[in-house]
Amino acid sequence: MLFTMKHLGEIKSGKITLAFRKWKKLAVKNGSRVQTGIGLVEISALSECNRNDISEQDAIQAGFRDSKSLLAALDKFTEGSIYKMDVKYFSEDPRIDLREQPTMPDEEFEALKEKLTRLDQASKLGNWTIKVLRAIQENPKLRAADLAVKAKKEKEWLKLNVRKLKNLGLTISHEPGYTLSPLGEHYLERVGTRKA
Repeated sequence: MLFTMKHLGEIKSGKITLAFRKWKKLAVKNGSRVQTGIGLVEISALSECNRNDISEQDAIQAGFRDSKSLLAALDKFTEGSIYKMDVKYFSEDPRIDLREQPTMPDEEFEALKEKLTRLDQASKLGNWTIKVLRAIQENPKLRAADLAVKAKKEKEWLKLNVRKLKNLGLTISHEPGYTLSPLGEHYLERVGTRKA
C-alpha cells in the first residue's frame, strides 16, 4: 500500500487521518501496520464504501482538496471496490536499527546470506541480489528508471525487488533513488564485491 511522501508527512503530523483505495482484492486488513518512508502506519479501521458516500470532509481528511480530486485519483483504476481506512502514524521503522548496523556477527551474516540466496533461487531471472546491490552502490540516488537500465532490469521489477532488499535492512530509499545502508555496505564487503 503506497502513500506519497507528502501524504506520509501529513499522516505523521496527524493532519491526514483517512485513506481511500480502489482494489480488486483487499490489500490490507483492520489492524495492519504498513511499512512506509516515515515508519509504520496503522490501519485502525477499514470498510468498503460507495463513491457517493465520500464527503468533502472525508476528502480533506485524506489529504485532497475536495471530493472531486479524490474521486479523480480513484478513477485512475477502472476496476475494484473503494475502501475507506482510518490511518495513523504508529512508530519509527523497525528496519532503521537493523540497517544502521555497520557490522554483524558471523551467524547473522550467514542467515542474511541464506535469505538472499533464497531470493535469487526464487527468481525466474536467476541471481540478482548482488548485482542490484552493486548497481545501487555504484549509482547512489539514481532514479529508479535509470538504475533499472544500468541493472538491465524492468523498472517495476527493480522497484519491487529493491523493496525486498530494504526489508532486510540493506538499502535506503530516497527521492529519487536508493543508497546502500551501512549494513548493505558491510554485506558487500563481506562477500567480496565492494566497489574498488
